[in-house]
Amino acid sequence: MLLDYDLSSIQEARDLARKARQAQKAFAEYSQEEVDRIVQAMSEAAVQNAEWLARMAVDETKFGVFEDKVTKNLFAAQGVYEYIKDMKTAGIIREDRASKVVEIAAPVGVIMGIVPSTNPTSTVIYKSLISLKSRNAIVFSPHPSAARCTFAAAQVLHEAAVKAGAPEGIIGCLSKVTMQATNELMKSNDIDLILATGGSAMVKAAYSSGKPAYGVGPGNVPAFIEASADIAYAVSCIIASKTFDNGTICASEQAIVVEESIKEQVVAEFKRQGGYFMNAEETARVCRILFTPRGMNPAVVGKSARVVAQMAGITIPEGTKVLIGEQAGVGKEYPLSHEKLTCVLGFYVEKDWHAACERCLALLEEEGIGHTLVIHSRNEAVISEFALKKPVFRILVNTPSALGGVGYTTGLAPSFTLGCGTWGGSSTSDNVTPLHLLNIKRLAYGIKEYTPSWSKGGPAAACATAAPAPAPAPQAGQAAQTAGPTIAVTEIEKIVRQVMANLQIK
Repeated sequence: MLLDYDLSSIQEARDLARKARQAQKAFAEYSQEEVDRIVQAMSEAAVQNAEWLARMAVDETKFGVFEDKVTKNLFAAQGVYEYIKDMKTAGIIREDRASKVVEIAAPVGVIMGIVPSTNPTSTVIYKSLISLKSRNAIVFSPHPSAARCTFAAAQVLHEAAVKAGAPEGIIGCLSKVTMQATNELMKSNDIDLILATGGSAMVKAAYSSGKPAYGVGPGNVPAFIEASADIAYAVSCIIASKTFDNGTICASEQAIVVEESIKEQVVAEFKRQGGYFMNAEETARVCRILFTPRGMNPAVVGKSARVVAQMAGITIPEGTKVLIGEQAGVGKEYPLSHEKLTCVLGFYVEKDWHAACERCLALLEEEGIGHTLVIHSRNEAVISEFALKKPVFRILVNTPSALGGVGYTTGLAPSFTLGCGTWGGSSTSDNVTPLHLLNIKRLAYGIKEYTPSWSKGGPAAACATAAPAPAPAPQAGQAAQTAGPTIAVTEIEKIVRQVMANLQIK
């Protein structure tokens, strides 16, 4: 029987979810030692295949930087693994002897992993590791433009897990990628939670599915260079971050904000390190190819400054790493005030750090609220002011934002799912880890005595004191009474009146 492609993709989605459900039921009974052995084997397999998967991702998507995708794969395989390997995720995970509460980990079940084209293989490695560490199964829905490399990464992780003792089907991935199949997974009764990384529309669909979900909002990271900053180091951080995998990490910088007093130094340093400041006409040309009426043009995602310049028809010096366009405001009239997943930055000059603070706030309120902000400064008072006032959940200091946000150059949890909290429409403000994929059962012992209100003369006390003596036991030869003791009407009336008096009812 021949099936239409969309129908066969729906059937594949159902089959993968059912198989994952059966596998997860068995996997839920595994001990911590068994789980840890499987996760370690997955990490090792991902390390061994990091370069091959990176090459496949670049070849298929036609964007990004091979070496940087290798770094992302290794970070997911090693950095994430090192962070999670000693976590307790099975059995008793915590005991509070003082309050006599014992916490017991339970998996959430089967997870649906939505994978973006910008990080197709590293996201699979990361989500597979955190899902199985918490004894869940996972089924992936790839982006259509990265379906082959996503499927290959899932295969690598699944084979390693099964070889180490995991049930068959514990990791699944759609090979027939359609919107119908993705929707089928989202609505499937066999899916318990959605882990969504991707465009705003896909994340919104995950939250609208009726399933519990962890999703992320768009990043629009302002990078503020304050007067006390080490300017050369700040510029090197921004360029390294923005060019890492050609700007495809959502935590990468999108706009530079500088104080007027250091503008000339900052501009000179950017030019020295490979930044090209476009004039008004060049900026307009670049903006026309960066955005369409629907949003960012997919054709420029993950492209180098040289490629973007060629597409826009402008000439730039050899060795240019980033294109920079000065902006006078924020909003639709100023396109570079929005997220750009490529090597282009907006540039703002403000009178002082107070005005810079307001500019950063405006950028975040336009897009990227809840996500990330980076500040380059040696003034702790200014840093504290930004930390207290800015509506983001990752305030990064003196570090490349793309790498700091995911936990590569900071002490944040290594993660490729960066929550934006309720401000950004996310259910968490954290970098998502295995601990977000657990249900916690609590065994609680009584530690306080309960004193009922009737022992202090409350309504129940009146009933208790007025209760009649029990009926006498039947004599030999008498039938036992099956009805309860009889109370005279006058006695009932006394009880009712006493209760009403205690309650001050007239």
